[in-house]
Amino acid sequence: MMRTRPLKVALLGCGVVGSEVARIMTTHADDLAARIGAPVELAGVAVRRPDKVREGIPAELITTDATALVKRGDIDVVVEVIGGVEPARTLITTAFEHGASVVSANKALLAQDGTTLYASADQHGQDLYYEAAVAGAIPLIRPLRESLAGDKINRVMGIVNGTTNFILDRMDTNGAGYSEALDEATALGYAEADPTADVEGFDAAAKAAILAGIAFHTRVRLDDVYREGMTEVTAADFASAKQMGCTIKLLAICERAADGESVTARVHPAMIPLSHPLASVREAYNAVFVEAEAAGQLMFYGPGAGGAPTASAVLGDLVAVCRNKLNEATGPGESVYTQLPVSPMGDVVTRYHISLDVADKPGVLAQVATVFAEHGVSIDTVRQQGKDGEASLVVVTHRAPDAALSGTVEALRKLDTVRGVASIMRVEGE
Repeated sequence: MMRTRPLKVALLGCGVVGSEVARIMTTHADDLAARIGAPVELAGVAVRRPDKVREGIPAELITTDATALVKRGDIDVVVEVIGGVEPARTLITTAFEHGASVVSANKALLAQDGTTLYASADQHGQDLYYEAAVAGAIPLIRPLRESLAGDKINRVMGIVNGTTNFILDRMDTNGAGYSEALDEATALGYAEADPTADVEGFDAAAKAAILAGIAFHTRVRLDDVYREGMTEVTAADFASAKQMGCTIKLLAICERAADGESVTARVHPAMIPLSHPLASVREAYNAVFVEAEAAGQLMFYGPGAGGAPTASAVLGDLVAVCRNKLNEATGPGESVYTQLPVSPMGDVVTRYHISLDVADKPGVLAQVATVFAEHGVSIDTVRQQGKDGEASLVVVTHRAPDAALSGTVEALRKLDTVRGVASIMRVEGE
């Protein structure tokens, strides 16, 4: 039997995502009620600009006082889509204190201070759900923390930022330069006026911190994630990748160490083989590749951003949280029982693709090979082309600690025969 008294929802933020959440709540009200077992009612919408016309939202629901809204006491669920650390953190903890569960899309806050949010939710017996914080509409958070809760996850690797994937895809398929591809992404609405958070990897790093924490049952903060942007990727890098049967993607990679005693989380551009499932992810799509001991290899794919896709994830969480409210229960909280340390990037074992500009004369290759040997880095393949006293030398290494590879590059820069290091890129997915 359906309960007639509605569950009341407060919406914090009514931008691209928030307006879609409000629209779906209104247009699909009967379906949502049937799935939940009770009606859901939009009880208030907190915004910064109250004079803006918001189609479908009654004017009496609009308020600029978000704090008063979450303190009302009759609110069952708060949906937070304003982003940023403050005032979102204070509003969420205040909601918990006043008896409301929270659905959030706030990756930055969760990556920086998820521990505070979890602790507050647990203290007040409320839910914290955040499927929309990573990879938009793709069901990922709940499969990791619920469907795979009985398995051991060893690696999570994925494309979690649509803007950067669109840019790199255009550089790969159309031969566009970085600036040209960024301009197209901006014109199509994939890139913000200031794309720094995307192209420098900050957005992906926040998502990597969230994914690593869930996958490995340990606390991973944003500051624990190694980060490199993709603004230095060039057409020459793509040409080299194609010669190796690879393409280039900005990847978020979370790994459990081979001995199981630590974890790593990192974001950087990488060459991946065309045979890898992530290589075929085009345009602004996201995809995450999960490797678990019992389940094996899984891939989650779909639109990673946008108003409607992200709202879909928010509404999925809203249904789950409302069901919990009716059953006077809560879903899974923070799981950090392993308390594994997060190792620095220098401990990560990976491969490198290194392109050097060198003097075209006898003995150069031997000198370069000696430097690699002195740092304990084994060479997989080497290719040399020369003309008029100048040459290019492309070296692909076997797997070695990142610190050893970095030391090798620094030593190479000191050789008189090395004119410069044209590019350095890690090779993943093999």
